Amino acid sequence: MEIKEAQKIVDEWINTIGVRYFNELTNMAMLTEEVGEVARIIARRYGEQSEKERDKDNDLGDEFADVLFVLICLANQTGVDLEEALKKNLDKKTNRDATRHQKNEKLR
Repeated sequence: MEIKEAQKIVDEWINTIGVRYFNELTNMAMLTEEVGEVARIIARRYGEQSEKERDKDNDLGDEFADVLFVLICLANQTGVDLEEALKKNLDKKTNRDATRHQKNEKLR
């Protein structure tokens, strides 16, 4: 699915099943909460913290999707075309970091 299509699908879902968008501040808080859930899984599954038995079935992909859903909601609410924003961001990173990472001894 294209990013533009995802933004359209989320908008349709919000306006039918979800009734309306939560306000931007609520969605920002929800985004922070969802990122925290991703961080919890990463810290315990891949980091040094131990994972509780009840958390071992937590689906990292589902948590990433929750983050993406709320991020798309915020983009829709604020008029951001995520596909265009990502293209511009990749161009910026490419120009800024063209040789930076290859020269970084820490990455070798």
